[in-house]
Amino acid sequence: QVQLVESGGGLVQAGGSLRLSCAASGRTFSMYGMGWFRQAPGKEREFVAAIHWSGGSTYYADSVKGRVIISRDSAKNTVYLQMNGLKPEDTAVYYCAAARRPFLVHSPLGYNYWGQGTQVTVSS
Repeated sequence: QVQLVESGGGLVQAGGSLRLSCAASGRTFSMYGMGWFRQAPGKEREFVAAIHWSGGSTYYADSVKGRVIISRDSAKNTVYLQMNGLKPEDTAVYYCAAARRPFLVHSPLGYNYWGQGTQVTVSS
């Protein structure tokens, strides 16, 4: 019902910045909120940030607070993840996800649709 496509990943030096984008298509009117998760090799998928689509309330993992900003452009059906002060431990595949109804924002179980992921690599 909802398709998500991430972009903006790449290779950056420690301390650098990236802005990830996630474009939604399909039945986007049914979206309640969107979130970003990341997964490094051998690690569990972890919550990064989330935003309520209508109200704009934001949520962040402690590991990225102060360095990451999640935002949305309703006209473009796109959510962004601005990442600053990147660290090597931020290296992972980043996934965007969409929820069609209210649920716990920090859990992957709260989301119904997922993008294909975009690789972020931070060199030391």
